[in-house]
Amino acid sequence: MNRRSLLLSSLVCAAALAAAPIETWAQTYPSKPIRLVVGYAAGGSTDQIARILGQRLSEELGQPVIVDNKPGAGATIASEFVAKSAPDGYTLFMSTIANTINTTLYKRLPFDFERDFAPVSLVATVPNVLVVNPNVPAKTVKEFIALAKSRPGEIYFGSSGSGSSVHLSGELFNMVAGTKLTHVPYKGSAPATVDLMSGQIQAMFDNLSTSLPYIKSGKLRALAVTSAKRSPAAPDIPTMAEEGLPDCEVLSWFALVAPAKTPQSIVDRLNAATVKVLNDPATKQQFDTLGADPVSSTPAELATLIGSETAKWAKVVQASGATTD
Repeated sequence: MNRRSLLLSSLVCAAALAAAPIETWAQTYPSKPIRLVVGYAAGGSTDQIARILGQRLSEELGQPVIVDNKPGAGATIASEFVAKSAPDGYTLFMSTIANTINTTLYKRLPFDFERDFAPVSLVATVPNVLVVNPNVPAKTVKEFIALAKSRPGEIYFGSSGSGSSVHLSGELFNMVAGTKLTHVPYKGSAPATVDLMSGQIQAMFDNLSTSLPYIKSGKLRALAVTSAKRSPAAPDIPTMAEEGLPDCEVLSWFALVAPAKTPQSIVDRLNAATVKVLNDPATKQQFDTLGADPVSSTPAELATLIGSETAKWAKVVQASGATTD
């Protein structure tokens, strides 16, 4: 072989080796621990759901799935981190309804949620619940609406922060019910709940999983859940539709996504594993303790959900004037 032929042969081999990792990922995946990034602090709904899923996926995939909490800026810090990670299936993201809200809420984001992520599967849904301090003289949604209309601007509802699903659920309620509840943002659901129980604020549209212990203990009164059907975790609580507000439907959802350009074979492997563990009665039992409903999907179905949710919340953000400023 002459020198020119040898050089050409070396270049061909180098190109083949450069392309090999993508094929190898698909054939041997997973061959090392997987990082599951969460955009919120440990202990919250997203973190708890991610840890249940991570544990079950570890068993199914044969590799550890390690939850990595990167809280801050409404999960945008974690989102950017994953969007810019290698698309090899070893860095995944537990996305939530907040990601579709943030698309409109933030004037500038260093990523595009629909473009820069590959949908894997829906994981769970959790309804929000309208809860009030037990001293509020309203035992139904209709009574609460009447009270709010008699005192426009004087009924305060708390949230885990401006632009959160908890906040925008309240703004959607204002739009649908014709009320003027005043929003009070907090740095998380915990301090908002403390003030709600002490009577500093009167209401909150919190995740059912967070409020359920306080509802059961009588420290908060539940008026309605925002899901289309009653929650199995709290079957005695009526829906907003039953209370006359069918357009006030909100489901906080949690979904597994990967960086864009992740090989389809890896996405399919992750989807199959996720669907399998979510259909396991043991997983459902774990989710039930959080008031969450395990729900899987195809990648295409998740992409459709993300698109529709982005459009829905854009209208609420724009109508309410919600901002991160």
